[in-house]
Amino acid sequence: MTELWGLTLSTQARGVREGAFSAEELMRSVLDRIAQTNSQVNAFCTLNEHALAEARAADKALAEGTATGLLHGVPFSVKDLLPTAGLRTTLGSTAYANWIPDHDDVSVERMRTAGALLVGKTNTRELGYGIVTDNELFGPTRNPRKLGCTAGGSSGGSAAAVASGMGSISLGSDGGGSLRVPAALCGVFTLKPTFGAVPLYPSCRLPTKAGLGSWETLESVGPITRTVEDAALVLETIAGFDQRDRHSMPTDLRGLRAGLDDGVSGLRIAWSPRLGQADVDPELLELTTRAVNALDQAGLGCEIATVDPPIGDLHELRKVFATTVARDSDLAGLRELAGRYKVSEDIQDLVGRDWTAEAFAWAAMRRQLLYDVIRSFMTDWDLLITPTTATAAFPIGLREPEQTVAHDWSPFAFLFNLTGQPAASVPIGTTTDGRPVGLQIVGRRLADATVLRAARAFELLGMNGPNV
Repeated sequence: MTELWGLTLSTQARGVREGAFSAEELMRSVLDRIAQTNSQVNAFCTLNEHALAEARAADKALAEGTATGLLHGVPFSVKDLLPTAGLRTTLGSTAYANWIPDHDDVSVERMRTAGALLVGKTNTRELGYGIVTDNELFGPTRNPRKLGCTAGGSSGGSAAAVASGMGSISLGSDGGGSLRVPAALCGVFTLKPTFGAVPLYPSCRLPTKAGLGSWETLESVGPITRTVEDAALVLETIAGFDQRDRHSMPTDLRGLRAGLDDGVSGLRIAWSPRLGQADVDPELLELTTRAVNALDQAGLGCEIATVDPPIGDLHELRKVFATTVARDSDLAGLRELAGRYKVSEDIQDLVGRDWTAEAFAWAAMRRQLLYDVIRSFMTDWDLLITPTTATAAFPIGLREPEQTVAHDWSPFAFLFNLTGQPAASVPIGTTTDGRPVGLQIVGRRLADATVLRAARAFELLGMNGPNV
């Protein structure tokens, strides 16, 4: 019999509603799993000491007929970059080691409104700058599939928590791959939704604290789950307009689950294994190609062709991204922070450069050109598929592989933060030594449902590797 912590989010929510088990029993199961597992993985940095009391209150509400929503009584965790009212939010920085926010971020607020119960905060890279999870406060998060390796980042704590069964859902954020990279390395599912579909506030929108208001035009909040259906359920819950976020769009993602099994018939899918120029680990390239071929040969009615979008030079686009990150950052505040506290190498690199207005203008123009090229390309293609990363997980303590096949081990994810398109990472297997591999599925803007349908098709092919 599957332990309660090992059930999917959808099954947990249904079980609580139908009385198969109580919210308190479910919360105890998850907390026991955290107690057994977190010392090895270091996914959680702060636990909610009121979690059991809140679970008992949820059971009481259910008994009295005042249950609040579809996620009533289900535990969830939140990346430590997203503010949580009454629960410490450090942003992965010694500067904020004792900060307790007054307000939830919008997505957290909506999860609570739906009845979900916050179990704790997950480890992150300091202020989100970097795609491994390690910081001065809490140390590195380990990959639960390969403990000697990184979980990726900056939502590494969230990915590791879900991959190891410490909850079925964790909210993370993605400004340059920070959901997709750790999901791929840990063997779980995620979707970075269309930019603006899920509001952010106060994170990335309220620059009252250095670093909190960064990533404004790049960041999206999304779910990390073990199944596509669970991610769709969460997105139905957290998406939708909120005027506190000036980038928020009146996007209605309700009904995502209803269309999940509509399949991929009639879709035109571009498969670009290297974007025409990226260096990809040979075994990872073989695994991702095999997954795409399996979908092509499954007789599902889609058209798949190997084709590269004409994006231009990846090296230049990486500079565009770095410059955009700098333009979105409170450089003066971060420099002051770096003068008072020990900060990560990523932040040191950022504040150590002399950025110019001309560089910011160049990046903005080049970003617009990239968007136009991709938009034009995708008038002919419903989806673009690439590997999620160029390599699988590498040893803990490094910012990048020591003997990488590429100068850039994550060349695929950041592009779609620049364009704002929805992009998922679906697990499609493991290397011979057990390291998970992910496949990135990119859709047109606002076509989140199409991305989820394709991800569900891959999921049904059964290539997602080991379960918890």
